[in-house]
Amino acid sequence: MRNGPEREMVDDYIRRADQMARGVGFHGVEEQVVDIAKCRDRAEETDKIVAVPDGAAVFVLDECGKALTSRQIARTLGDLRDSGTSAAVLLIGGADGFEPSRIPRGARKISFGAQTWPHKLVRVMAAEQIYRALSIHAGSPYHRD
Repeated sequence: MRNGPEREMVDDYIRRADQMARGVGFHGVEEQVVDIAKCRDRAEETDKIVAVPDGAAVFVLDECGKALTSRQIARTLGDLRDSGTSAAVLLIGGADGFEPSRIPRGARKISFGAQTWPHKLVRVMAAEQIYRALSIHAGSPYHRD
């Protein structure tokens, strides 16, 4: 994602989340971009995207995944933090999604609903939900039930 309002929103939420993370016991928040432009097929894209650190909890965005509330996301991240998990990684697939046979064993499939969303908006929504989860841990008034 290049310049534009979506890029600005992702950058803003990631910056805000990263500033809040350490205060609530997380190491930090960062976005990593994987270039899949030269991949020949969905399997190759998936292999490149799912190359994550050992010991990381993996979340795969998938339209058939479980829809979680913001509080459930916050609770899940808190449980991972409290259990000593080194990192949590949220993966967004390419235009054709992930090759199911290449998704790491133990990855949790989650969804932002039954709709199909543009990739740029998914990145904004993911960044915002991470910020929201951390704001819940911080007791910030940002999230309202």
